[in-house]
Amino acid sequence: MSDRLSRLFAALADPTRRDIVTRLVVGDATVSELAKPYDVSLQAVSKHLKVLEEAGLVSRSREAQRRPVHLEAAVLAEMTSWIHRHQQAAEERYRRLDAVLAVLDADLDADLDADLDADLDD
Repeated sequence: MSDRLSRLFAALADPTRRDIVTRLVVGDATVSELAKPYDVSLQAVSKHLKVLEEAGLVSRSREAQRRPVHLEAAVLAEMTSWIHRHQQAAEERYRRLDAVLAVLDADLDADLDADLDADLDD
Protein backbone atom coordinates (compact mmCIF):
# COMPACT_ATOMS: atom_id res chain seq x y z
CA MET A 1 0.00 0.00 0.00
CA SER A 2 1.67 3.17 -1.13
CA ASP A 3 -1.21 5.50 -0.36
CA ARG A 4 -0.73 7.11 3.07
CA LEU A 5 -4.44 7.09 3.95
CA SER A 6 -4.70 3.43 2.98
CA ARG A 7 -1.83 2.59 5.35
CA LEU A 8 -3.45 4.64 8.13
CA PHE A 9 -6.87 3.04 7.80
CA ALA A 10 -5.34 -0.44 7.38
CA ALA A 11 -3.35 0.07 10.57
CA LEU A 12 -6.55 0.97 12.41
CA ALA A 13 -8.47 -1.99 10.96
CA ASP A 14 -7.30 -4.15 13.85
CA PRO A 15 -9.25 -3.71 17.12
CA THR A 16 -6.13 -4.13 19.28
CA ARG A 17 -4.34 -1.36 17.41
CA ARG A 18 -7.41 0.89 17.71
CA ASP A 19 -7.43 0.22 21.43
CA ILE A 20 -3.73 1.05 21.68
CA VAL A 21 -4.35 4.36 19.89
CA THR A 22 -7.26 5.08 22.26
CA ARG A 23 -5.01 4.44 25.24
CA LEU A 24 -2.23 6.65 23.83
CA VAL A 25 -4.68 9.55 23.57
CA VAL A 26 -4.42 9.74 27.37
CA GLY A 27 -0.62 9.89 27.26
CA ASP A 28 2.60 8.24 26.21
CA ALA A 29 3.24 4.68 27.41
CA THR A 30 5.89 2.01 27.17
CA VAL A 31 5.36 -1.30 25.39
CA SER A 32 5.08 -3.02 28.78
CA GLU A 33 2.43 -0.56 29.93
CA LEU A 34 0.51 -0.99 26.69
CA ALA A 35 0.72 -4.80 26.87
CA LYS A 36 -0.75 -5.10 30.40
CA PRO A 37 -4.46 -5.41 29.52
CA TYR A 38 -3.90 -7.90 26.70
CA ASP A 39 -3.44 -11.64 26.95
CA VAL A 40 -0.62 -11.55 24.40
CA SER A 41 3.17 -11.38 24.50
CA LEU A 42 5.23 -8.21 24.49
CA GLN A 43 6.39 -9.26 21.03
CA ALA A 44 2.80 -9.28 19.76
CA VAL A 45 2.19 -5.79 21.11
CA SER A 46 5.50 -4.69 19.60
CA LYS A 47 4.33 -5.99 16.22
CA HIS A 48 1.11 -3.99 16.54
CA LEU A 49 3.16 -0.92 17.43
CA LYS A 50 5.41 -1.49 14.44
CA VAL A 51 2.37 -1.40 12.13
CA LEU A 52 1.15 1.80 13.80
CA GLU A 53 4.64 3.30 13.58
CA GLU A 54 5.05 2.42 9.89
CA ALA A 55 1.71 4.09 9.20
CA GLY A 56 2.92 7.19 11.03
CA LEU A 57 0.34 7.00 13.83
CA VAL A 58 2.87 6.58 16.63
CA SER A 59 6.51 7.35 17.25
CA ARG A 60 8.97 6.14 19.87
CA SER A 61 11.51 8.15 21.78
CA ARG A 62 14.16 7.37 24.36
CA GLU A 63 14.01 8.75 27.89
CA ALA A 64 16.87 7.25 29.88
CA GLN A 65 15.91 3.55 30.11
CA ARG A 66 12.33 4.09 28.89
CA ARG A 67 11.19 4.00 25.28
CA PRO A 68 7.74 5.64 25.43
CA VAL A 69 5.35 5.36 22.52
CA HIS A 70 3.80 8.67 21.46
CA LEU A 71 0.59 9.18 19.47
CA GLU A 72 1.01 11.48 16.46
CA ALA A 73 -2.20 13.50 16.80
CA ALA A 74 -1.56 15.41 13.56
CA VAL A 75 -1.98 12.16 11.64
CA LEU A 76 -5.38 11.60 13.26
CA ALA A 77 -6.31 15.15 12.22
CA GLU A 78 -5.37 14.29 8.62
CA MET A 79 -7.67 11.25 8.71
CA THR A 80 -10.47 13.25 10.33
CA SER A 81 -10.17 15.92 7.65
CA TRP A 82 -10.48 13.31 4.89
CA ILE A 83 -13.56 11.80 6.55
CA HIS A 84 -15.11 15.24 7.09
CA ARG A 85 -14.68 16.23 3.41
CA HIS A 86 -16.41 13.05 2.28
CA GLN A 87 -19.14 13.38 4.89
CA GLN A 88 -19.89 16.93 3.72
CA ALA A 89 -20.12 15.79 0.08
CA ALA A 90 -22.48 12.95 1.03
CA GLU A 91 -24.66 15.26 3.11
CA GLU A 92 -24.89 17.71 0.21
CA ARG A 93 -26.03 14.90 -2.11
CA TYR A 94 -28.70 13.93 0.44
CA ARG A 95 -29.86 17.56 0.72
CA ARG A 96 -30.25 17.74 -3.08
CA LEU A 97 -32.13 14.43 -3.10
CA ASP A 98 -34.42 15.68 -0.32
CA ALA A 99 -35.18 18.79 -2.38
CA VAL A 100 -36.01 16.72 -5.48
CA LEU A 101 -38.21 14.39 -3.44
CA ALA A 102 -40.02 17.36 -1.88
CA VAL A 103 -40.81 18.74 -5.36
CA LEU A 104 -42.00 15.32 -6.55
CA ASP A 105 -44.11 14.90 -3.42
CA ALA A 106 -45.69 18.34 -3.91
CA ASP A 107 -46.43 17.54 -7.56
CA LEU A 108 -47.98 14.20 -6.58
CA ASP A 109 -50.13 15.88 -3.93
CA ALA A 110 -51.29 18.46 -6.47
CA ASP A 111 -52.15 15.74 -8.99
CA LEU A 112 -54.08 13.75 -6.37
CA ASP A 113 -55.98 16.87 -5.29
CA ALA A 114 -56.86 17.61 -8.92
CA ASP A 115 -58.04 14.03 -9.49
CA LEU A 116 -60.13 14.16 -6.31
CA ASP A 117 -61.72 17.47 -7.35
CA ALA A 118 -62.48 16.03 -10.79
CA ASP A 119 -64.11 12.95 -9.22
CA LEU A 120 -66.23 15.12 -6.95
CA ASP A 121 -67.40 17.25 -9.89
CA ASP A 122 -68.61 14.19 -11.76
